[in-house]
Amino acid sequence: MSTRIVVDPITRIEGHLRIEAEIKDGKIVDAWSAGTMVRGIELILKGRDPRDAWAFTERVCGVCTTVHALASVRTVEDALGIVVPPNAEMVRNLMFATLYMQDHVVHFYHLHALDWVDVVSALKADPKKTSELAQSISNWPKSSPKYFADVQKRLTAFVNSGQLGIFANGYWGHNAYKLPAEANLMGTAHYLEALEWQKEIVKIHTIFGGKNPHPNYLVGGMPCSVNIDEVNALNADRLAYVGTLLEQAYEFIDQVYIPDLLAVASFYKEWGAIGGGVSNYLAYGDLPMNGYADISSFKFPRGVILNRDLSTVHAVDGKNADEVQEFIKHSWYEYAGGDTVGKHPWEGETKLNYTGPKPPYDHLNVDEKYSWLKTPRWKGHAMEVGPLARVLVAYASGKKDVIELVNAVLKTLDVPVGALFSTLGRTAARGIETKLVAEWSKEFYQTLMSNIKNGDTRMFNKDKWEPETWPKEAKGVGLTEAPRGALAHWIVIKDKKIDNYQLVVPTTWNASPRDPDGQRSAYEAALIGTPIHDPEQPLEILRTLHSFDPCLACAVHLYDEKGRYVHQLHTF
Repeated sequence: MSTRIVVDPITRIEGHLRIEAEIKDGKIVDAWSAGTMVRGIELILKGRDPRDAWAFTERVCGVCTTVHALASVRTVEDALGIVVPPNAEMVRNLMFATLYMQDHVVHFYHLHALDWVDVVSALKADPKKTSELAQSISNWPKSSPKYFADVQKRLTAFVNSGQLGIFANGYWGHNAYKLPAEANLMGTAHYLEALEWQKEIVKIHTIFGGKNPHPNYLVGGMPCSVNIDEVNALNADRLAYVGTLLEQAYEFIDQVYIPDLLAVASFYKEWGAIGGGVSNYLAYGDLPMNGYADISSFKFPRGVILNRDLSTVHAVDGKNADEVQEFIKHSWYEYAGGDTVGKHPWEGETKLNYTGPKPPYDHLNVDEKYSWLKTPRWKGHAMEVGPLARVLVAYASGKKDVIELVNAVLKTLDVPVGALFSTLGRTAARGIETKLVAEWSKEFYQTLMSNIKNGDTRMFNKDKWEPETWPKEAKGVGLTEAPRGALAHWIVIKDKKIDNYQLVVPTTWNASPRDPDGQRSAYEAALIGTPIHDPEQPLEILRTLHSFDPCLACAVHLYDEKGRYVHQLHTF
């Protein structure tokens, strides 16, 4: 006999996600993923100046802000044939790297670590043994017995007050937790440290882009001027401060995040065989070192891996109508050609068509439409996107630095390459690429500084920027990699205005419903076979879903016909 459970909302994510799972004999045998918010940014953009699109798309989320702006300016630059100066490319790389470092650290400690770290268990830890553990895996200076004793006192005060605050509503004491008390105390201490650190690294966004979380971008370059002696420009002091922040970020990632990740993973190696899901991986790639047109210069290469075959990397072309298509068979939209056709984003439509149950309801009608996410496919294949996809494509592409670091992590954990195709592998891949990005960011910085020292201070290319120079109609695509995976914007410009604008975001790839052929997308597929110890406390579902770092915020709240909320989000 099977049991159907509902987890709604999935919390510790950005946005609203509902999961329905069928459990039989202690394992998930089927699952359905529903995005419970409707996206409307495409409708907002229609008729606007293409050069302003980045400012709107950047605000579809409070997390992946800078990469949406990057995808947007690139799609306009592609449509109009604009090439940005080398300095602007390096600044964009630094903005990109800053987001990755901050976002991945925040994800590990504040959104995902509590699936593995039992905070309440830390109350039983011996601070002296915790100090010995911390010093055995890292040279991080904050590791004395007194330091961990003080953290334990703070945590005890939370518990004794009856209000766990940021640690409320966890499944503390769940049988699936395996870490010793000392490891739990160390993880909790670093959780609090990461809260402090993450607000420092994003100052790089304010230096180059004026503010955070929504820094400024510019079609044709970046909106920051270089003048070593000017107070209101990128002067010597500000550029030096960027270098300092990058060094501090590298130190925290190298001495806190990575050691913690490996320490936690060593207790949960069985998760190297759980949560694999689909066997296809897509990465658009990014971080160009020789201009965006030179794909071969990308630090993250572009490509597709099919059927987990690491011997072959397939080429990707965002402009090919036969490659990326979106389907709506199980999505609350309608297409002029019917529900079974797929549309390339240049031909995409955003016509809302809610046919789901009226709340309150027990279950979705999963045989019909059951999500606000469309279902993207690459040449008909369901794809996983994100850190694991990027690392696998880079590994399979022969990127030496990626191969060396991946192999080192596999050796440390004593697991085979096949363990990458899992919940554990997905979580490890995020840490691997964070360390790589921390290293690369110093290279971007040195390249920028060398250009400036050599007299090149250009940040903007005004060629083809004025509408008088534009063709009557133009189409473009902007490809990038959000922390959560492959992100692309497509634009159609007519008479100098946006005629159509479509976004296919990472969580659309991963969290979408089944396609017309019945193929599951990444979330639904990854949950199949997951062991569930207690259906009333489905910690294991959170582990796998959080390993993707879900983000459904490219949407607005869903209201009923009377303007009332139809979904209420509770914290945890």
